[in-house]
Amino acid sequence: MRVWPGRPYPLGATWDGSGVNFALYSENAEKVELCLFDGVDDAQEAQKIPIKEQTDMVWHAYLPDVRPGQLYGYRVHGPYDPSHGHRFNANKIMLDPYAKSIGRDVRWTDAMWGYKLGGEEADVSFDERDNAAHAPLAVVVDQAFTWGDDRPPNVPWHQTLIYEMHVKGFTKLNEEVPEKLRGTYSGIASEASLSYLRKLGITAVELLPIHYFLDDRHLVDKGLSNYWGYNTLGFFAPAGRYSASETSQDTVREFKTMVRNLHAEGIEVILDVVYNHTAEGNQMGPTLSFRGIDNAAYYRLSPEDPRYYMDYTGCGNTFNMRNPRVLQLVMDSLRYWIAEMHIDGFRFDLASTLARELHEVDKLGAFFDIIHQDPVISQVKLIAEPWDLGAGGYQVGNFPALWSEWNGKYRDCVRRFWKGDEGMVSEFATRFTGSSDLYEWSSRRPHASINFITCHDGFTLNDLVSYNEKHNEANGEENRDGASDNHSWNCGAEGPTDDPEINALRERKKRNLLATLLFSQGVSMILSGDEIGHTQKGNNNAYCQDNEITWLNWNLSSEQTKLLEFTRKCIAIISEQPVFQRRRFFHGQGIQGGEATDIAWLDMSGKEMSEEDWKTSFVRSFGVELFGQSIDVDEHGEEINGDTMLLLFNADHATRIDFTLPELEEGQSWQLVVDTAVSGEGEEAHEVEGPQYGLAPSSLALLRLREPPPAAE
Repeated sequence: MRVWPGRPYPLGATWDGSGVNFALYSENAEKVELCLFDGVDDAQEAQKIPIKEQTDMVWHAYLPDVRPGQLYGYRVHGPYDPSHGHRFNANKIMLDPYAKSIGRDVRWTDAMWGYKLGGEEADVSFDERDNAAHAPLAVVVDQAFTWGDDRPPNVPWHQTLIYEMHVKGFTKLNEEVPEKLRGTYSGIASEASLSYLRKLGITAVELLPIHYFLDDRHLVDKGLSNYWGYNTLGFFAPAGRYSASETSQDTVREFKTMVRNLHAEGIEVILDVVYNHTAEGNQMGPTLSFRGIDNAAYYRLSPEDPRYYMDYTGCGNTFNMRNPRVLQLVMDSLRYWIAEMHIDGFRFDLASTLARELHEVDKLGAFFDIIHQDPVISQVKLIAEPWDLGAGGYQVGNFPALWSEWNGKYRDCVRRFWKGDEGMVSEFATRFTGSSDLYEWSSRRPHASINFITCHDGFTLNDLVSYNEKHNEANGEENRDGASDNHSWNCGAEGPTDDPEINALRERKKRNLLATLLFSQGVSMILSGDEIGHTQKGNNNAYCQDNEITWLNWNLSSEQTKLLEFTRKCIAIISEQPVFQRRRFFHGQGIQGGEATDIAWLDMSGKEMSEEDWKTSFVRSFGVELFGQSIDVDEHGEEINGDTMLLLFNADHATRIDFTLPELEEGQSWQLVVDTAVSGEGEEAHEVEGPQYGLAPSSLALLRLREPPPAAE
């Protein structure tokens, strides 16, 4: 095998049409060997090639005789000294951190640990067993792909509607998808899936983690898996478990085809990415990649005792974003997914962790500085999960310009309001109008608020209104895992019931929550399956359930079909009405000098709410009028006008409200568009008779102001 010096950049294995350049960063290694495998079932590498060239702590070599499809890994030599943060063990094959595809998944045995298992102090021991037959292996890939005329949809933020989706769960049970494609990237790219998403009206799918991740051994031993995927080991490789392709190289092309097909429908692809920690866990975890390549460089270690890890994630370790090379890895990964895979944005899991320079979260940290100046990454959609598990990690509203955030305060407030909690009106008004209190101070706009009621983590919408307690027994932790708070939704029964009144109330509550979410200012995010009433049987932590608990069941009941039609109707309304897609926060309020500004909050008598109304804890019923004139200007400077819309809210569970509608001018009328108290089948809009509208208990209504037809000339 011919070996040339090669180049230190780019990192990873790069096929240039003639040969492959290999480059691996390790600051503290004493020796690095490139190991080539002939097949996935090989118990030992076929060739072991010492890498002699080192430039700026990068070990590199060029092999002119290697081609795409080659399986490889590394043996990295250095000190095994946990007390000083070093855990090198050349008996173990290491996965390339820059692997573009995975040719062999991990095969769990005790040999996958760098120490001899057994006891709390075991990690200071050294394990000499060779793991070459069991280690995950990277594969060299050819990045050639015919993108054709693919273009990023570039949907403006104020027109964006996100659909949080699991690749497998979305299509696994969909009989309209070809059987061999169900649960795969190709399943999402199929016409059945694309047609559904197109008719639903969403503009972006946010995929739960698809970076190569592991099923933890303790889950595998229990017959479970890491279904959600927040256990990353490879930040450049799409997970092969979601591939319908026969080879790992084809997995990359399959993923690209999915993106291309979604783009053709005008749908953006956002990835949920996990750069805050890796699958190697704490000091008792396996040695798979980063730990054995350079533990002290890649991870945040305790300054008091480097044997242990700083853990801001609850997953055992924290990626060391203070190291320029680790920061480079994250940036290279992001740019790769944008430039090579045509991804349109990212949602950063536990993003506060990435901002920690020393201990505190630093909004001006290197991570943000580099992203903001990067001409590629700064141009896509950037979404933060603005918290982690460390002290001071809850940072909702504190991320800098360019960033949108999962608005946990919106979720909590809207849930409490519709549960009937007292004293919620003032905060609800703020959350409904885009949470200016959180984002306007930093010159951000309403799209900084990613509004959601439910997400993958927690109850589904159906279970939120159907269970008062979690039911996570299937997870094997005696129902101790998951959020433990009692939601007290007054479900009337715990779980499924044959009582028609209870079921009708639950359906109304679902419609209330969905309509509130979709009609709010900001960017709405729907959890996949909520629009069809998907249930996880009360499991609010289904991270390990790769089965019918999490897979969407597409054999819909009549009530599920009605909910789907209701959701489609609401989405169509917001896409047609500019007043629901404002780019800026409301700047005025109410009626001033007889002229309407942009918004007015009304009490049940149709008058503007008083200061006393805002302070009264028991107020649960009110209206908000969104004026449709002079909403904004378009890119050509033309004024944007739309219909004036009136939303009426009644969160009282027992009392019907006769709401006095705002006075009309000659020829005007109020037209009912949505009322969540009805079945949700999408009745035709009709004019409201009389000066009042009867609002049922626990319901929402949307009315449109109809102007008189223009006079004939």
